[in-house]
Amino acid sequence: MKILILCDMFPPAFAPRMGYLCKYLAGDWKAVVVTEQISDDNFSFLTGYAEVTYINYYKASGRMARRIEWITIFLLDFFFDYKDRKMIKVASRLLKNGDFDGIIGATYRTFPLPAARKVAKRFNLPFVADTRDIIEQYVSDGYISHSFKTFPWLDELIVKAFRRKLLKGRNLALRQADYITTVSPWHVEMMKRYNPRVELIYNGYDPELFYPEQIVTPAFRMTFTGRLVSLETRDPRPLFEAIAQLAGEGHISPATFRVWWYTDEASREMLRPLVKEYAIGEYMDFFGYVPGDAIPGILNRSSVLLQLANKAGGSGPKGIMSTKLFESLAVEKPLLCVRSDESYLEETIRIAHAGASARTAHEACDFIRARYKEWEEKGYTAVEADREVTGSFSRSKQAGQFMRIFEKLAEERKAYHG
Repeated sequence: MKILILCDMFPPAFAPRMGYLCKYLAGDWKAVVVTEQISDDNFSFLTGYAEVTYINYYKASGRMARRIEWITIFLLDFFFDYKDRKMIKVASRLLKNGDFDGIIGATYRTFPLPAARKVAKRFNLPFVADTRDIIEQYVSDGYISHSFKTFPWLDELIVKAFRRKLLKGRNLALRQADYITTVSPWHVEMMKRYNPRVELIYNGYDPELFYPEQIVTPAFRMTFTGRLVSLETRDPRPLFEAIAQLAGEGHISPATFRVWWYTDEASREMLRPLVKEYAIGEYMDFFGYVPGDAIPGILNRSSVLLQLANKAGGSGPKGIMSTKLFESLAVEKPLLCVRSDESYLEETIRIAHAGASARTAHEACDFIRARYKEWEEKGYTAVEADREVTGSFSRSKQAGQFMRIFEKLAEERKAYHG
């Protein structure tokens, strides 16, 4: 089969889900991709598995010119669906010149689901909507990547209007999709509000890159990779309280106990005041993002892998099960989720026998103390994970799920048309 993928981001940019799908499509399957050009090369190792057309929406240089261009395109997109219209033109040219068997629209918010819906209808092709994250899972306006920076009251009005616009376009596309695929059990239940045909395809790990290695290290290292988004989404304070307690009791010292942060500057700005508040700065090491194929080595040279979270439900985050969770499971290092989401993260770590989800600083302290003792005895740490569970999160198996969906849709169409 030949599948057209319309997505908001694609490698080399930070968007591994569709990149891994293209890598693991098997046999006679072929993927053709249309996506936005993003200035990022963290996943350059995932290029070359598909024919890709990149649309460059932003071309200005200079800080002020880029700001004016961003505002202009935002307004054009808000009122006239500029970005989707441009993608429809590019996708239509490709669809006219080749025999395609289906379309995937992949997004974390809305764009380009409306474009995927329209070209699927125009060319009478099966349409699968892949929603890896959704607006409703975020605390407050964490789904917005750029702040508007006007007046507080005006920002609030813009955010409300923007949210209504995004949800209207997304939900129309979801209702008209032949299938929806999404990333957690919570997301499945949310998507079923719009369409009964929903399949859970987790984010996962590349089995060619992520596998366990036992490496002796000169220090005990706790590692976090990714973004905080907000303290309401990922709250490190119980972790910091536990580290401060261990330091105060004399159980750890900066020479042999380190916390590695591979994250963006916005996250570091959130962390620094808390690190100062708990007086644990001498234990912290801050780094920037690294290419995706460097992550396995970092994880395998760690002693405990951190999943920062917060209690799910209510006003808290919902259904967040990031790629980093599954990559951590694959290397079989002790995994500490703090604060526990008391939901699917906690359940997944438990059934995989991969570590602990701490609901309190006391629980985090006990876990770290035990793993630190293990490192002192062996020079490394490890868990005996349930590989039947962790193996189900392989990207190759998840590509098979996408393929089976399109095979099913093809069979349904063949039966309908006789």
